Amino acid sequence: MQKTRKRKRVLQHQHSRSKSKSIEPQQPKTTTKQDPYPTHPRPTPEECRSIRDDLLALHGFPKEFVKYRNQRLNNSNGGGAVKSEPLDDDGEVESVLDGLVKTVLSQNTTEVNSLKAFASLKSAFPNWDDVLAAESKDIENAIRCGGLAPTKASCIKNILKCLLENRGKLCLEYLRDLSVDEIKSELSRFKGIGPKTVACVLMFQLQQDDFPVDTHVFEIAKAIGWVPAGSDRNKSYLHLNQRIPNELKFDLNCLLFTHGKLCRNCIKKGANKQRKKSQDDSCPLLNYCKNSNMT
Repeated sequence: MQKTRKRKRVLQHQHSRSKSKSIEPQQPKTTTKQDPYPTHPRPTPEECRSIRDDLLALHGFPKEFVKYRNQRLNNSNGGGAVKSEPLDDDGEVESVLDGLVKTVLSQNTTEVNSLKAFASLKSAFPNWDDVLAAESKDIENAIRCGGLAPTKASCIKNILKCLLENRGKLCLEYLRDLSVDEIKSELSRFKGIGPKTVACVLMFQLQQDDFPVDTHVFEIAKAIGWVPAGSDRNKSYLHLNQRIPNELKFDLNCLLFTHGKLCRNCIKKGANKQRKKSQDDSCPLLNYCKNSNMT
């Protein structure tokens, strides 16, 4: 009788353990409303709108982001079901998985090199099933022009493997039906996918009101006093997403990114604490830099 009870307790314990293993650990709810700098009053909505308008007048809207802007404007129609997603073709709506891989390839390299890497991957493998079945070295060779090929190939392979194991197909279109917090939780489970990558997918592929903080945006935000001097990128992301009005996030983010690539007047690089004067002082952010206590 004692053996029966003992065996029953062991079986219950094993059942409890197997049940907990079968469910992926749920990440804590993303505290999207938590501002790490609640006493830092900038940026104001008026500042955001003013800078958006100034940069738009200076640069026009960046051509590389026009298709995403149009998709946001035409987002009244839901996307159809996607099977094992073929790699994105020019002119077609970009799938979520395409966008995620493109963002992975953009890490620590130039936009030109990352686009070349994706085009090379697209040429070498007709669809994502072929990428998953390929040897890691073949994937590395295909994306080598984008830099960090072994790391990025491993990340891409892991994403595809996890998708197939957990979802049964190589597709991320189900994310379109989830809340922002749920999307962040889902994407953050993939090894090598950090807050900036998640935010980019949210803003570009999923047409959500989010504000990614890449190097360009981060440096400008510090230079014009939108975040405290000692802020890091993750805290800046949380702060700016709270302060910037949703309706301005997409245009402002695209314009700050573009401005950061083209203008060096208002950005400090590394140990260089002196703002360099370029041949022209037309940068509309110079006045914000002068008033930010960062100069």
